[in-house]
Amino acid sequence: MTLDTSRRGFLKSAAAAAAVLYVGARPDGVLAAASAPAQLNPFVRIDADGTVTAIVKHFETGQGPATGLTTLIAEELGVPMEGIRYEFAPSDPSRYANLAFGQMQGTGGSTAMANSFLQYRKAGAAAREMLIRAAAEAWGADPAELTLADSIIKGAGQEAPLAEFVAAAAQMEAPAEPRLKDPGDFRLIGNPQVKRKDSRPKTNGTATYAMDLHLPDQMVAVIIRSPRMGGLANGFDDAGAKAVKGYIRAAVLPNQAGVAVYAEDTWAAFQARDAITVDWDVSNAESRSSDQIREELLAAVNAEPEYNVNGADHAATAAQIEGAAKVVEQTFYFPLLAHAPMEPLTCTIEADADGGITLHDGCQFPTGPHMAMAQIFQLPMEKVRISTMFAGGSFGRRATPTADYQVEAALAFALTDRSRPVKLVWSREDDITGGYYRPAVAHRVRVGLDADGSITGWDHRVAAQSIMKGTAFEAFSVHDGVDHSSVEGVADSPYRIPGQFTGLSDAAKATSILWWRSVGHTHTAYVMETMLDAAARAAGRDPVDFRLALLEGGGTDQQRLAGVLKLAAGKASWGRAPEGRSQGIAVHKSFGSYVAQVVEISGNAGDGVKIEKVTCAVDCGLAVNPDVVKAQMEGGIGYGLGHAMRNEITLTAGAVDQSNFPDYEPLRIGDISAIEVHIVPSAEMPAGVGEPGTPPSAPALANAIAVNGPRVTELPMTRNGVRFA
Repeated sequence: MTLDTSRRGFLKSAAAAAAVLYVGARPDGVLAAASAPAQLNPFVRIDADGTVTAIVKHFETGQGPATGLTTLIAEELGVPMEGIRYEFAPSDPSRYANLAFGQMQGTGGSTAMANSFLQYRKAGAAAREMLIRAAAEAWGADPAELTLADSIIKGAGQEAPLAEFVAAAAQMEAPAEPRLKDPGDFRLIGNPQVKRKDSRPKTNGTATYAMDLHLPDQMVAVIIRSPRMGGLANGFDDAGAKAVKGYIRAAVLPNQAGVAVYAEDTWAAFQARDAITVDWDVSNAESRSSDQIREELLAAVNAEPEYNVNGADHAATAAQIEGAAKVVEQTFYFPLLAHAPMEPLTCTIEADADGGITLHDGCQFPTGPHMAMAQIFQLPMEKVRISTMFAGGSFGRRATPTADYQVEAALAFALTDRSRPVKLVWSREDDITGGYYRPAVAHRVRVGLDADGSITGWDHRVAAQSIMKGTAFEAFSVHDGVDHSSVEGVADSPYRIPGQFTGLSDAAKATSILWWRSVGHTHTAYVMETMLDAAARAAGRDPVDFRLALLEGGGTDQQRLAGVLKLAAGKASWGRAPEGRSQGIAVHKSFGSYVAQVVEISGNAGDGVKIEKVTCAVDCGLAVNPDVVKAQMEGGIGYGLGHAMRNEITLTAGAVDQSNFPDYEPLRIGDISAIEVHIVPSAEMPAGVGEPGTPPSAPALANAIAVNGPRVTELPMTRNGVRFA
C-alpha cells in the first residue's frame, strides 16, 4: 500500500473526511443541495461517515413526526430506519415554514405529514440520485445500472457504502425533479413493523424535555398570576418569602400581568411564591360565573343568529321544518375545557456570547416566540435562536397567538442583568387555573322529518366565543365576520342534508381561549352525530342506514365517509351486540381524514356505564406509519371520551374553580376495556391523524347511552345524568 503524503493528497483526504451533503430546498422552494446549509433549508444531512440525519421541521409532542419524516427520507434515500437519525430544525420561517400556514413555522391542525410528505420524499430521492451519480462517475458506470439500498450502492459489478461518495455528491447540483419511488416498491412507508424513533429515548429516560433542562448557574422563575382573568399587579409584599432558603427576589412584570418570583431552584420558587401577597387591580377583570356564561350562550342560540354562515334562506328552512311530519329539536351546551398536558409549560432563556439569546422550549409554533423575543430584546431575528426540545403533550396549548409563556419567560429574563439563564416553570395548577381553554359553546338544532322519515330541513344555530378574532390568525380563518373554527364540521359537513341553514353568533370571551385538540370539531361533531342519531330513531330507521342515505350520490368526501362508516359498523358487528350491551356510532371528517367509531357499553346511565369496546375505522390517505396512526387514534379516542365523561372548567366570579387532576380528572386506563383500530388501505395523499380520532368518540358514546337512557345534550356527562362504573 502506498501512502499519499503530499500536501495536495492530505488536503483532499481532509476535505473528504469533513464533507457533509445537505439536501433540501432554497427559500423559493426549489430543490437544492450544498456542502453547507447556509443557502437552503436542509431536510436531510449526510455526514462523511455516512450518518444520515433527518432535519424535522415539526415539533414532537407524541404525535409522531420524528418518525414519519425520517421514514420518508429513509424510504427514498435507501437506508434502514436504524440507519437514520433526526434532529429538530432551527427556527427560521423563511426556510422551514409550514406550507399550510403561509410564512409561519409551526405544527398544528394535523398538517405535519400532509405538508411535508413530498418535501421530505423529494429530498431523500435527490440525495439518492446524487450519491448514485457520484458512484457512477467513480466507477465509470451508467447511473441507471446502480441501486442504493440498505445504505449500500451496488451495480456494474461493484458495491460500496454510500459514505464513500458523500464528498463527491456534496459538490453536485441537486436534480430539480428527482424520481420518486413507485408505491409498489415501498419497504418502509406503510409498513406496520416500522417502530417509532422516539420510543426508546422516552422510555429509557435519555430524551430531554424542556422540563429536564438544567443549565449551569440558572435561576428558576415562577409567576404569580391574577386569580381572575385580566387582573393587573400593582405591587406586592415579599416579607414572608425572604425566609425561604434559595429565594432571590421578586418583580412585577413590565406588562403588570403578574409578579415574577426568582429562586435557586423550583421548590424554593414555589415556596416563596406562596409566601408573597400581591395587590391586584381587578376593576377590568372577568367577573362572570359559569352559570352566567351558559345563560348568555343559550340566549344567543335562541335568538336570531348574527351571521348567516352558508347563505341559505332561513325562512324557507323554517317553513320546511314547520310543515314536517315530525320535528326533532335539541339544545346543547359545552363547557370550557383545559388542555392539561402531562408536562406543564416551561422554557429556559439564556444569553449568548454574541449578544443574542437562545430560547430552549418544546416549541410548537417557533415563529411567534421568535418574533416576540426579537421585539422584547430589540434584537434582529438572526440573533434570536430557538432550540426545540421534546414536549410532553400539547393538544394545542403550546401554540398560542400571544406566545404567552415564552413572553413571560422573556419578560422575567429582561428584568435581570442577563448574566444567568432563567428557567420559567408553570405548575399544573398554574395552567388549569390561569391558562388557555377550549371555549364554551352552545348549539340549537331543529330537524324536520317527512312521513317517510327523510329530512326536510335542518336549522342549526351556534353561539361561541371566537378563537380567531383579534389574533394574527384572523385573516386565515375569519371571512365575512364568520370564524370558521366555530362552525367547522357543520357548515362544511359532507352529509347531503336538504334545506340546511347554519347561523352563528359570537359571544363575549370569558377567558383566554384557544384551539383544543380538533378545535371546533370537538363540539360540532358531537351535535351533528347525536342529532343524526336522534333523527334516525325518530324516523324508525337504523342509524347507519340513515347516515348512508345522506351520503349517497356524492363525491369523494361522501364515498370515503361512507367507507369508514361501513368498515367500523362491520368490524364492530353493528346491531349484534351481546346481551346487556348497547352500541352507538358516529362518523366525522376533520383535517382531511375520515373516522368512524362504534362505542359498545354495558350498564346504564343510572347504575353506571362501562365502555367495553371502541371500534375505529380511519381513512387518512396513505398511512405512512400505521403504528403511529393506530396510536394517534387510540390517544384521540381516550382524550375525547375522558373530557366528555367528566371534565369541565367552571368559574366563580371570574376565578377558575378547578386546579389539578383531583378535580379535573383525566381518562384512566380502566375507563375503556378495549380499542380496535382499522386503517383503510389508500393511495391518496396523507392527511392528519393527530386530531381526527377525537371528534367522533364522544357522540358515539352518547349514542350508545341513548339506546336505553337519556340523550345527553350538555357536557360533561357526569354532571348531566350519567354515572360511569
